[in-house]
Amino acid sequence: VIMSPAMWKWTCLVSHLLLSTTVSPLGRQQPLHPKRPFITFTGDQAEGNFNHLVVDERTGHIYLGAVNRIYKLSSDLKVLVTHQTGPDEDNPKCYPPRIVQTCNEPLTPTNNINKMLLIDYKENRLIACGSLYQGICKLLRLDDLFKLGEPFHKKEHYLSGVNESGSVFGVIVSYSNMDDKLFIATAVDGKPEYFPTISSRKLTKNSEADGMFAYVFHDEFVASMIKIPSDTFTIIPDFDIYYIYGFSSGNFVYFLTLQPEMISPPGSTTKEQVYTSKLVRLCKEDTAFNSYVEVPIGCEKNGVEYRLLQAAYLSKAGAILARSLDVGPEDDILFTVFSKGQKRKMKSLDESALCIFVLKKINDRIKDRLQSCYRGEGTLDLAWLKVKDIPCSSALLTIDDNFCGLDMNAPLGVSSMVRGLPIFTEDGDRMTSVIAYVYKNHSLAFVGTKSGKLKK
Repeated sequence: VIMSPAMWKWTCLVSHLLLSTTVSPLGRQQPLHPKRPFITFTGDQAEGNFNHLVVDERTGHIYLGAVNRIYKLSSDLKVLVTHQTGPDEDNPKCYPPRIVQTCNEPLTPTNNINKMLLIDYKENRLIACGSLYQGICKLLRLDDLFKLGEPFHKKEHYLSGVNESGSVFGVIVSYSNMDDKLFIATAVDGKPEYFPTISSRKLTKNSEADGMFAYVFHDEFVASMIKIPSDTFTIIPDFDIYYIYGFSSGNFVYFLTLQPEMISPPGSTTKEQVYTSKLVRLCKEDTAFNSYVEVPIGCEKNGVEYRLLQAAYLSKAGAILARSLDVGPEDDILFTVFSKGQKRKMKSLDESALCIFVLKKINDRIKDRLQSCYRGEGTLDLAWLKVKDIPCSSALLTIDDNFCGLDMNAPLGVSSMVRGLPIFTEDGDRMTSVIAYVYKNHSLAFVGTKSGKLKK
């Protein structure tokens, strides 16, 4: 659970511990102690903010990505191991980074902000990506945080020059009989020529293999990536795609994003910039990214629009919620937090809403859009990627639930917004994070707020 920056800076409140006060790992119900203080961990104040947290579901060990440091903690927040990641001499203008070739820019001691932290269960390692050297990643052994590998010699090893902790999101797709894939989505900070905004990479078994983080496919014309065209920046100079959450489900990988766009308000002849929340979907097996589809998401209650995505979490419906939504108890449900309006990305309004989406219904909307486009209806509706309207092309083929696109009518945007179901609103203390799970057929959600409150 991510609280306000002030509360999150030195003390880490671990959401997984909150869950374990209700259900132990062995399934025994534990008594709740409302007056007992939470267990806390305080890092070295000189190190700065904590950025990311992952919990090993097998051992309960906690891995904490901080500025210049990775911590491994026990389930009761005792330090087991630490691994230093910075600071080091660097300059964000050095591309390639100075560890690869000499850089003429002035070098200064630079902090390494953890931007992504993932557990690779199959190979028993931690993927820790930072802000130093254009965003390279380390592979650390889970047991003792020993460095297994640190690929940095090729341009595909540089993920993003952005130094914000919330700028990169990764999803691992695992296979039993071949190397896994890592889907990476990142803000590019005005450097689309260097960094794809979304790509799929190889996760080789050998952490020092030459192909680690290489694109799954790459030739002269096609690659497992999407780059933001430079033309887009002539229309929206500060354009970027901010990735809030990512997950895999069925045959697809999904990312939830926030991105600027230009709209014409009713009755106005001029355009204004707003932010739109969108869900992005890709087929796991699509090496050419022909399956890329974007669909706007948001929700509304009592005439108030909530359109600025703050956080999201994938859970199951559970029997009780499933009945009210007319879905199965094992169907995927997206719990999302939006703040009011569309205009203030950096300073969101305090009014916020917790909304739920049935993933199957989003997929049905995408399938409808694919079917209409392959009937030759409308345009591709993806202004930032195509800049101009491109008509859909007609083709005689059957599009089912798992259609992965062709080298036509792609990438594709859905123009009409999918609306979530608002289940709770908060007007004074903006909700900023959410997790959810099913307990005894009930869906439970924990929400963190701007002021550091926790709502169950």
